[in-house]
Amino acid sequence: MHIYRVELIDFRIYKNAVFDLHPGVTAVVGKNAQGKTSLAEAMSYIATLSSFRGVQNDALVREGADSAYVRANLRQVDGREVVIECEINRAGRNRVLVNKQRLQRIRDLLGVARTTVFAPSDLQLVYEGPGLRRTLLDDALVSLAPRNDSLRLEVDRIVRQRNVLLKQAGGRLTDDIASTLEVWDEKFAQSGGALGEARANLVARLTPHVQRAYEQLAGEPTAVEMMYEPPWRRIGLAQALAESRGEDLRRQISTVGPHRDDVVLQIKGMPARSHASQGECRTLALALRLGVHTLVTEDTGSAPLLVLDDVLSELDPSRCTALLTHMPPGQVIITTAGALPSEAHPDAIITISNGAVVS
Repeated sequence: MHIYRVELIDFRIYKNAVFDLHPGVTAVVGKNAQGKTSLAEAMSYIATLSSFRGVQNDALVREGADSAYVRANLRQVDGREVVIECEINRAGRNRVLVNKQRLQRIRDLLGVARTTVFAPSDLQLVYEGPGLRRTLLDDALVSLAPRNDSLRLEVDRIVRQRNVLLKQAGGRLTDDIASTLEVWDEKFAQSGGALGEARANLVARLTPHVQRAYEQLAGEPTAVEMMYEPPWRRIGLAQALAESRGEDLRRQISTVGPHRDDVVLQIKGMPARSHASQGECRTLALALRLGVHTLVTEDTGSAPLLVLDDVLSELDPSRCTALLTHMPPGQVIITTAGALPSEAHPDAIITISNGAVVS
């Protein structure tokens, strides 16, 4: 799959801009605050209908406009042409059309286009709390099989409903509360257990790809490990929920389950979050994205669009060279505010200024 044209209307800084993209490597060059990251955001949006920055949809609409539009022309690996059109409304319901057919559910878009985005904020994958690492795994699961989105949403729904019940209980386990809690616990054990199993299998398959990407970037053999070992998986979620019931009632929240799990990242046998240097953490964050990208490419038979937003400023010269030398196959967009390194040989260069394509 590759995206060969993108049109943005009233999206972020863009009033109206058209980008013709090369199926190989396209470099997008411009000074800071000119719209490079906004373009990367649009690339992410057409695949997930969300911003990789985590902002609300109304933040994507240009100031002074009521709606934003993103239109992308894709060519699938079998030669099929696909047109995705997204209307983002500041107030009201958004619309998505694929080949002029309106989608009724977001999940119907999943798998039509796939993107991998690396941004400087990805350093938080290593440094910050477990929520970002859980999202990394779950987004990867959805990219590998869109049906996993239903599983993720079901677990989220069950946790919300169970927490509402625990708050209603107010710390007291009446017969009615106990009976309803049993129903939710049974559902949670099934769906939550399935999500935990899917995550564990993913981590086992993903770790070698992450290690390989890290070693290529670092230029030396390095032990990199990912560990997903929540205690509840050793005894089963049903048993863990039964054992935590008293604590759950006291705190009025669900204290165990996949919604609270973490992925431990290690470099050379030590936790990266507390022992790795900033350079090692940047390399690991990029390796995580590249590892997922490689796994999705292998499983689906089609490389996602790889967007590297300002990555060259985040790496030292040797790692920049290594990245450019070991660029994965497929379509790549690299944004940069500085001069392109001599090792970069893009197939096309787009220069932007103040939300407009200059050349």
